[in-house]
Amino acid sequence: MIKLPPYLKKGDTIGIVCPAGFMTLEKAATCIETLQTWGYKIKLGKTLGSQFHYFSGTDEERASDLQEMLDDKTVHAILCGRGGYGVSRIIDRLDFKSFKKNPKWVIGFSDITVLHAALYQQVKFASIHSSMASAFNDNGFENEYVQSIRKTIKGQLANYSCAPHAFNQLGKSSGELIGGNLSLIVHMIGTKTVYETKNKLLFIEDVGEYIYHIDRMFLQLKRAGFLDGLAGLIIGGFTDMKDTTVEFGMTVYETLKEHLKEYQYPICFGFPVSHDTANYALKVGVRHKLVVTKNKSVMKELL
Repeated sequence: MIKLPPYLKKGDTIGIVCPAGFMTLEKAATCIETLQTWGYKIKLGKTLGSQFHYFSGTDEERASDLQEMLDDKTVHAILCGRGGYGVSRIIDRLDFKSFKKNPKWVIGFSDITVLHAALYQQVKFASIHSSMASAFNDNGFENEYVQSIRKTIKGQLANYSCAPHAFNQLGKSSGELIGGNLSLIVHMIGTKTVYETKNKLLFIEDVGEYIYHIDRMFLQLKRAGFLDGLAGLIIGGFTDMKDTTVEFGMTVYETLKEHLKEYQYPICFGFPVSHDTANYALKVGVRHKLVVTKNKSVMKELL
């Protein structure tokens, strides 16, 4: 049974850490100011503004910083400053014993998918897949996607819809919502953090990949039985895709459609979860209902 951390109230503290890639403190300034205007206190981790090559610190420093936030009873949520790469290098170093006694919402996406999966599969707690600190910049804090973070941490139930897509498979179903970045989901196959997918609603998105990489990753998912028995599939944005000199011959969505034609569950293409601006906050591990009709697709959080 998946448990929910307590929702936030004004005066609670949000910790900000960078468990993967490097981020300057300046790029998080608007995020910090906005969270404060929302009524929250902020605690900055040592990794925000720190750098070790590509990362925000050594593996030891990043693991220690995240562990401190997980253990801190005065911190009520943890917002990851950015993703990039590096969580899988430290995930097995983390100890969730104190977290289980004093759980909190962990917020982020992209490389943070590894942390979401660990919390879901091993710790049995829900978390929040959403935009991170840089999304607040350039007036991003005003858009509905960043605002969805505010609503989600306060406990508002998600009720999102998107336009129909020609590739959709109509139908309705419900299940616990799991997912994240496709590359990281594939990366976790064969590890103890791999998602168990039977009767689940799976959402995926990715960025900066060659189209044939997406084709190869979906073949791996299929051969591993990962797509068998899903309750439904939500396909988000695949941004900044690349093609080879000799073109692959299909778009990303065309490639996915070819792989998915054998499955009978509802499939929604073009859902607003991505590395682009359109990236709604989603509660990983919480039951949702997916309804795909010819007029629109709706994903609603269930009580």
